[in-house]
Amino acid sequence: MLETGFLVLFLSGLLGGGHCVGMCGGIVTALSLNLPAGTRRFVLMLGYNLGRIGSYMAAGALLGALSQAGLSMATARPFQLALYLLANGMIILLGLYLAGLSRWVIAIEKLGRPLWQRIQPRVARLLPIRSLGGAVLAGAAWGWLPCGLVYSASLSALATGNWLKGAGIMLAFGLGTLPNLLAMGLFADQLRQSLQKRPVRLVAGLAVAGIGAFQLVRTLLSFS
Repeated sequence: MLETGFLVLFLSGLLGGGHCVGMCGGIVTALSLNLPAGTRRFVLMLGYNLGRIGSYMAAGALLGALSQAGLSMATARPFQLALYLLANGMIILLGLYLAGLSRWVIAIEKLGRPLWQRIQPRVARLLPIRSLGGAVLAGAAWGWLPCGLVYSASLSALATGNWLKGAGIMLAFGLGTLPNLLAMGLFADQLRQSLQKRPVRLVAGLAVAGIGAFQLVRTLLSFS
């Protein structure tokens, strides 16, 4: 069955760190405001991110289940191939955006803003965070922030045609984003300055686009 590999999604999340910091920097700052220093701070920041990844996995499982219901017939395989190609096309667009060469992803992210506008006030009511449970809940809400990077991974989850693989794809992606966003909560200023540098964004963006292009070429060759 065609699917974007777990390693590919992990690398997409990891190399998309510049976008993560730019997109979620304000949220991370708000969530980390007034947190205690030391080990307690790290535990709460980890709780945020576990909640966020949990939301990604839930979305991946749902999308995988939906496609599993519709792709059980042999005639649905061309549709699955189209989803796979679309998912990797999104990864290419995302890479070009990270590299500063395209802004198509911005338009796609606007699609999720109505949902985020409903969720954001509920996140605000959880602040300031005083417990690990509160951190996980806030992170779970954060997971629904409109994000082209997440949408690209979600299309890959949809293309798997399996709820468990869909959840696994989003887990791999979420783990890829974890180092950057966890470090963002601990070393916000230093990390933001490093990841927003033009050479860093260019290299990371082109690497992400290259991953998507490699997947597309490999798929097309297998069907030629």
